[in-house]
Amino acid sequence: MTKIGVFVGSLRKDSWNRKVANELVSLLPEGYETEFFEIGNLPLYNEDWDQSGSVPEVVQDFRKAVAGVDAFIWTTPEYNRGVPGVLKNAIDVASKPMQDAVFAGKPSLIASASTGSMGGFGSNHHLRQTLVFVNSPVVAQPEIYLSFIDKAYDESGKMKAGTRDFLAKGIEAFTKLIGHYQV
Repeated sequence: MTKIGVFVGSLRKDSWNRKVANELVSLLPEGYETEFFEIGNLPLYNEDWDQSGSVPEVVQDFRKAVAGVDAFIWTTPEYNRGVPGVLKNAIDVASKPMQDAVFAGKPSLIASASTGSMGGFGSNHHLRQTLVFVNSPVVAQPEIYLSFIDKAYDESGKMKAGTRDFLAKGIEAFTKLIGHYQV
């Protein structure tokens, strides 16, 4: 069974990006299991932890959980043309010390969503750049920018077929990429 770690870059209770993450997870074929990483209570990264050997228990547990998955789904809003601080902090907390390489060789799928016209373009590329640095291969196509996400759902709260079909193409590319990295 392939285990997928899911990062949602928004802490909002009714986050559009959490809804998108749930849709993406629902589109995974059989043979995949998921774990959502709750990142809102992580302390801000401090390199002194690793240098002094005093890594907080919550950080140790988080690092172990991230190391225990095979690939990642990321959903993110855009704050000031970048990823929310809470998401960047989660990457920094998990990826240190660098020699542990918890993201290396583990494929990632990025989806960004916003109620505006850019669909989180800036945050999507900011996240992509960071994931390249930590050596996580990222799905290149399709690039998932969901503009006007508040219009992507019908009156009953169900995602409209066109958007869901687009996300399905992303999941298809993601599972193919995972297949290239599994031995």
